[in-house]
Amino acid sequence: MNMSKTPQEIFNFSETSDACVKCGKCIPVCTIHNVNPDEVTSPRGFIDLLGAYHKGNLELDLTAKDIFESCFLCTNCVDVCPKALPTDMIIEQVRFDIAQKFGIAWYKKAFFLLLRHRWLNDMAFKMGYTFQTCGFKIKEEISSMNSKYNLPMVKTDRLVPSLTKTSFLNSHKENIKNGGKRKVAIFIGCLANYNYKSIGESLLEILKALEIDAFLAKAQKCCSAPAYFTGDFDTVDANAKYNIEYFEKFIDDVEAIIIPEATCSAMIKIDYEHYFHNQPEWKARAVALKGKIFMATEWLEHHTHLGQLLASKEKETQVVTYHDPCHAKKMQGIHKEPRNLIAKNYKIVEMSDPNACCGFGGITMQTEKYHFAQAAGVPKAVMIKKTGADIVSAECSACRMQINNSMSSAGVETVFKNPIELIAEALR
Repeated sequence: MNMSKTPQEIFNFSETSDACVKCGKCIPVCTIHNVNPDEVTSPRGFIDLLGAYHKGNLELDLTAKDIFESCFLCTNCVDVCPKALPTDMIIEQVRFDIAQKFGIAWYKKAFFLLLRHRWLNDMAFKMGYTFQTCGFKIKEEISSMNSKYNLPMVKTDRLVPSLTKTSFLNSHKENIKNGGKRKVAIFIGCLANYNYKSIGESLLEILKALEIDAFLAKAQKCCSAPAYFTGDFDTVDANAKYNIEYFEKFIDDVEAIIIPEATCSAMIKIDYEHYFHNQPEWKARAVALKGKIFMATEWLEHHTHLGQLLASKEKETQVVTYHDPCHAKKMQGIHKEPRNLIAKNYKIVEMSDPNACCGFGGITMQTEKYHFAQAAGVPKAVMIKKTGADIVSAECSACRMQINNSMSSAGVETVFKNPIELIAEALR
C-alpha cells in the first residue's frame, strides 16, 4: 500500500482536537456514550485523546486501543457538531495505527481474506450452507438462526443471518434484458448476495416492471467497509482499486450503479474518496465515478416512474416503520426516498427516533464488544415495538442483522424487510 505518511500525520488529529469547542452537543446523541457513559468514550473524549496521541502525549497502549475501538462510527456526533468535526474519519484512521501495532485477530483476517477473493467467499458460504443445517436452528420467518457454538463471530445467544444455497450473483446470468431502453448495473453487497438474497431478487423484479435492463457486475468484490472500519487498509486498498478499475470498464454503458445497501453505497461513494487522501490518482478516479453511484431507492425515486407505477397498485394492509441507517441519512442524505416509495402502498408510522443508531458498529463491535452492541440494540427494539408496526424496514443489511437480533432478544415479533422487498411485493 502506498502510504508514505501515517494516518495521524496526514489527518493531523491535533488540529481537530484544537478545533473542538467542547460544547457537548455530541454527548446526548453518541451511541457509545449512551450505553457506556464515560467522558473518554464520547466524541469530545475521543477527539481530545487523539490530539494527545498526535502530540506524543498519549501512548497507543491496550487501554487506548480499547477506547478507540469502542466507537460505533454512527456519525451522530458529526451530524450535530457546529463545526462538523470528522470524529468518525479520525477514528477510522487511528484504527490503522492500532492494526499496525497490535495486529488483527485471526478470525478477522480470515474473514477479510474471503472478502478479497470472490471464489473463496463462494466456496466458504456454500460450505456454511451445508454446515448450518446441522449446527444451527433455522428460523425461517426471519431468515436467521440460533447458533449452538460459541465461535468468535457467532455468539450462542444471538441471531445471525442464515445462508443461501446459491448466492444471488451466481443465481442469474450477468446481463438481464428487460426491453433494452435503459440499463443499470447492480452492486449487491455481501450480506444481500449470500444471506438476504430476496433483496436482489426483488430489485430484479422492480427493474423488469420498469423495463430497465440489469447488468449484475458479477466480478464485483466486497466494498471493503468491514476492513476499513477495522483498520485493515491492505484489504481496503486491494478491493477499492479493483472495484474502481472494474467499474471504469462498464460505467459508460450504464446509467447508474445502484446499491440496495447503505453501507456499501457510502463506502464506494464517500469513503473511497476519504481513504485515497494520500493517493491523488486513485482519489480522482473514485470521485469520477461518484455521479453514477446511487442507493437503490434514491435512484428509483428520482430517475424512474416507479412512484406512479406503485400508486396504480392496491394499498397493502401492513403497517411499516422505517429505520434510518447511519450510512444512509447522515452520510448520504437519503431518508425521504425510501419512505416516499413505501408510502405509496403501505401506512408508515414513525418510531420516536428513527435516526438512532441500531448498534451494529462493525466487526469488532459484533465480536469483542458485543455487549455494547446488545445494549445499543435494546432501545431500538423498544421503539419498534411501541409503533405497533407489522414491518420494520431499512435499506441496510447490517442494520437488518442487528435489529433482528435485538428484536429477538426483546421478544418483538415485527418482521424486517428491505424497502426494495416491500416495493416488489406491492408491484406483485
